[in-house]
Amino acid sequence: MELQTDAAVCPASGATSHVRDTGTNSQGDCDIVVRLEIRKNMQTASLIVGGLGSLIVDVSLSPSFLQIQTSEQSERFCIPADVKLLPSSCRIMHQIAGEGLYMQLKVETANNTDMPLLLKEILKIQNNYTFYCQSCGEVIIKEQQFFRVLPLPGENWSSLIEEWCCHPDPFANRSCLPKVNDCFLGDTFLLLNTANISDPIVENNEKSSVPRLADANALKSKENTKVICKRCKAMLGEKVSSDAIKYYITEIMIHPSSQGYCMISRMQFLESILVRLLMEHSNCRSTFRFCIQESDGKHFLLLWLLNTDTLLVESPRKPGTQNNCFFSDNNVMASSRALEARNAMRVLFLPCSENRNKQLADKWMNDTGAHPLTFPLNTCLELILLLSLNNTSLPNSLRFMNNWQVSYLKM
Repeated sequence: MELQTDAAVCPASGATSHVRDTGTNSQGDCDIVVRLEIRKNMQTASLIVGGLGSLIVDVSLSPSFLQIQTSEQSERFCIPADVKLLPSSCRIMHQIAGEGLYMQLKVETANNTDMPLLLKEILKIQNNYTFYCQSCGEVIIKEQQFFRVLPLPGENWSSLIEEWCCHPDPFANRSCLPKVNDCFLGDTFLLLNTANISDPIVENNEKSSVPRLADANALKSKENTKVICKRCKAMLGEKVSSDAIKYYITEIMIHPSSQGYCMISRMQFLESILVRLLMEHSNCRSTFRFCIQESDGKHFLLLWLLNTDTLLVESPRKPGTQNNCFFSDNNVMASSRALEARNAMRVLFLPCSENRNKQLADKWMNDTGAHPLTFPLNTCLELILLLSLNNTSLPNSLRFMNNWQVSYLKM
């Protein structure tokens, strides 16, 4: 494969850069795909042009579009309006068989990212909310108005009580449970008083262990029971005492009563929840390492947040195209070749279930202060599937960083 630059470029705003790829593949009409990964903080981008099947490919760059000319076809991809390419900075990196051309260039784009709303920002006192089962849309709690919405302290806070107080623990043998019309917020769950829930369906769960609440040491009961949806039987949470129920935020949807229920795919919903949690901890606590675990403390996944300033710009699939090697959840076969842009965060992940990577997981939890995120068993498995699917949608050369797998989460 021979790569050569056809034309010198100048820094003028209308300048165009031409890059020619001369190859030996003689396929016919090909499905050209484009992936532009932008780091907004650095104003740099990595451009991949894939699906090249002709003998000669001429790639032309301008600030507002990307033109790809082959012996069989010509396609123009329009760059989103808030992104401006700088053709004079384009450099050819290399070509990878089966993936395409890799180039580096500079861009100009606004360095702003819409922060997802946190649960404590969504739930307001004196407003009416309806809780739905995320799996089927069944109403769990209707027209609920909270008098207090309070965040619970961080997990294992009571183990540091001796550092805070010069007298005996004032919280010993005291549980942190909500009263009627209270809502207590944990990392991955919320606590409600049973008086606010009409006839919750409870299923005995002999194997359930002590819930990882903020004050887990105060709740030693091992007789927790599952709370399930009466329609689809999905597990929604646990009854942690006679007066309190814990609902996992990955299993329910909360909307203002005036809005009604809005259906969303399970994977899209889990992705939005995970993004919200990672953003909250990275911004508020400067925490970038996480461990996904079950309520009994069993580790499933190590997660390392690399950056949140990524903007992914990619081409949609053509009608009739079955596969796309690039990251995308757009299953609509679009006829337009306009590039779509999405804010994303880049993460590294490493499965650690069934004692895989156990030593590293123990080191992360004990030495590096990785933050645990506790979910039900099925949700832990779904998160592994979500990250793995996003990983396999990447070109092969981008799927790993050392021994870690790479994934992008849409924001």
